Formats: sequence, C-alpha cells, structure tokens
Amino acid sequence: MIELLAPAGDFDRLKTALHFGADAVYIGGAKYSLRASAKGVDGEQLDSAVDYCHTRGKKLYVALNIFASDGDMAGMRDYLERVYKSGADAIIVSDPGVISLARKYVPDLELHLSTQSNTTNSYSARFWADMGIKRIVTAREMSIDGIKRMRDVLGGDAEIECFVHGAICVGHSGRCFLSRSMTPDRSGNRGACSQPCRLTYDLVDGAGRPVLTGKHLLSVRDLNLTHRLGDLLDAGVCSFKIEGRLKDANYVRNVVAWYRAALDRELALRPHLRRASAGRSVPDFVPDPSKSFTRGESEFLFDGRRAGLASFDTPKAVGEPIGRVVRVDRTGFVLDRDHTLTAGDGICFGASGTSVNRV
Repeated sequence: MIELLAPAGDFDRLKTALHFGADAVYIGGAKYSLRASAKGVDGEQLDSAVDYCHTRGKKLYVALNIFASDGDMAGMRDYLERVYKSGADAIIVSDPGVISLARKYVPDLELHLSTQSNTTNSYSARFWADMGIKRIVTAREMSIDGIKRMRDVLGGDAEIECFVHGAICVGHSGRCFLSRSMTPDRSGNRGACSQPCRLTYDLVDGAGRPVLTGKHLLSVRDLNLTHRLGDLLDAGVCSFKIEGRLKDANYVRNVVAWYRAALDRELALRPHLRRASAGRSVPDFVPDPSKSFTRGESEFLFDGRRAGLASFDTPKAVGEPIGRVVRVDRTGFVLDRDHTLTAGDGICFGASGTSVNRV
C-alpha cells in the first residue's frame, strides 16, 4: 500500500490535506513535538481529528519526536495513553526513552521512527526494526542506493518512509545544535529552532581575509523529488512525506494536490502497487509547487553529494521563474518570455534561481 503523507499544523489544514488527496496526515500536539510554534491538535480535538480521518479511510499519526529530558518524562505516560485512546494509527518517535515507555504502557500503538533519529544505514534500520519499530523515516541525506540497501536488509519487518518535498536543514536530518548554542532557550531538538542557519554570515580565509560577506552560507534549498517518485517506489518506499506543519493551508492544498497527481501517474505504471486509501480528488486549480513557498529546489543527496544545494542569496521564497533577461538598457530590460509586469511585483534577479536583487 502506497501512502501520500501530508503535514497538518492544525485541524483545518488536516481537512485541507485530506480533501486534496493525502492518504494520511501527521500532526503534533502542544507538547513533545518538534514544531512547538504550530498550534497542534490535542484533547477532544485529537479525538475529532482521528474520527475525521478514519471515517474517510485515512490515517493519522502523532509526532512525539523531541529528545526528551527527565522533566518531560514525568507526563509522558499520560500523554501516550491519551494518544492511544484517541485511536491514532501511530506515533512518530525519536527518543529511546519515549520508545521504551510506549512499548511498556501502550504496546499496541504502532511506532514510527522519526527522521530526527538520523537512520543513515541499513544496520541502524535493522536495529530499530528489532526494537519493534514498524516504520523508519529515513534520514533526509539518504541516497537512493542507500534506501535500496535498507529495504533489502529490512525485508518485510519494517516499512520505509521518505521525505519528498519541503525544507531541508543544514544539520544532519534536522538534528542541529546550532540554535541551542546561539540562543540557549531555543533548541531545535525540542521544537523551538531559532533558524540561525538562515542568517547572513561572512566567510574568511585562514588569514582572516574576506571571501564572501553577508551571505546565507548555511541556508539550503528546499527538497523536490517530483521526478524521482518512480525510483522510490521501485526501491520499496511505501510512504511519501511532505514537510510543512508550519506552512499555511494554501501551501498544503497546492503541494498535496501536486504530489497526488504525480504519485498517481507513477502508480498507474505499476499495477502491482495500490494506493493506501480510496477516493479521487479533483482540484479546482492547476497545482504548481513553484507558486508556494520555496527557497529554490534540489534533489539534495538523492544521487549522492553534488553541487547546487545551497541557497546563499536568500533564505526566503524565490518565487516562480518567469524568464531570462536577454537585454538591458537605460529604460528597462527584456525577458525571453512575454509577461505583464507592474511595480511591486517583487521581481528577483539572479543566477540559477537565486535572488540577488528585488524590485
């Protein structure tokens, strides 16, 4: 069963994700999630969200993926039992202590291993499967060859889930300590990242001479694996995950509809594979991820290390490419395509999708 898994920062975005083609959604609560500033879904609203999903043949997963302290653990058992009673289909975990408590107090609740656990090789995957993990969300740095090896080693003992779209952290699979180092009360591993990787920095050589100044040297382009979904299907991936619990409903609507269509095209070529839920979504617009927030796109390390991953010029959305400047004179410029432009459109000029000037 092949699943398109979408983010849901709140109940409204959950509904949006399902209406536009997601087979499942993942949410976080007010506690224990790595998106502390997201509204989350807790209490009676969690019961309603689970019911909303299940009556439509969809699944709901709850993220409890912080790296917990002893203080967190004091209330963890009650929270785990609350999630279990809601009927949620699985929890997404990263901390071995949380895994231990879940196995003890809610042994029937399915465990999915968060990308934060940084599973980068087949040996780690085998270890976690032996610990009772039913699905492994791979590190985002995994190449397609590494995913294939992981699938071979796991056999049928655990499923594999991969991110296919959204923000990429410069820290290995998001396990970053830079935020905590620079802003002690803002730990990325506890859901409160201050995003220092999106700030400007200067690069100097060994003698202290400037090489680059005022550049976003740690900012990475966003992930887009639209054209590699078939490779992932053939590698044995069962869940295709979109990042974005802090993104708005328009982002969820557009990106989910885009990947629903792209994944369905690949499934049509593989009749031995089935979609994880029934139904058909017909959007009333033409999906296009370049029209949603993006820092420029890349396939990251899917084919191994390569150039073109950085977003040095801006950590903000670069927008939709509208053409290449072919002539400049004192009164303006000419593009290689016809476009009606007006003052305030926010045009960016740069090379290869990067923004160096905005008007």
